[in-house]
Amino acid sequence: MSKTPETGDLLPDLALTSPDGSALSLADFKGQKLVLFFYPKDDTPGCTKEACGFRDQMGSLKALDAVVLGVSADDVESHKRFAEKYGLNFPLLADPERKVIGAYGAWGKKNLYGKEVEGVLRQTFLIDPEGRIARVWRKVSPEGHALEVAEALKALRGA
Repeated sequence: MSKTPETGDLLPDLALTSPDGSALSLADFKGQKLVLFFYPKDDTPGCTKEACGFRDQMGSLKALDAVVLGVSADDVESHKRFAEKYGLNFPLLADPERKVIGAYGAWGKKNLYGKEVEGVLRQTFLIDPEGRIARVWRKVSPEGHALEVAEALKALRGA
């Protein structure tokens, strides 16, 4: 993919590894609202806060007909441990080759403890039922992000 997807673009049809190890195509979710959030690393403070926020908001997100998927470069086993430890109630998808992460522009330079490093950038994409990107959050703060996404879903429902 040559350009980073933006609001209004069609969802890139890419495959990721699901929690059971099988391939899962993002196009499988066409007809549904999809919350696709990219996060740096399983079981780290910010990522745990963000994932638990989605877990805690799952009732309202489902009531808004949304499916939530988390994506990182961690492997399936790491995702299983993370999901079990925190009772996460949505799939975490593995992208160790960073194909989808790269296609969404969620890989790049960031500041980690005062040092510039390359890694997964915390970003979220809200996809409408037609498979178009309805909203993009490029710089996500883990605290309260799931509520912010729920508000955007309510606005999408009203559109």
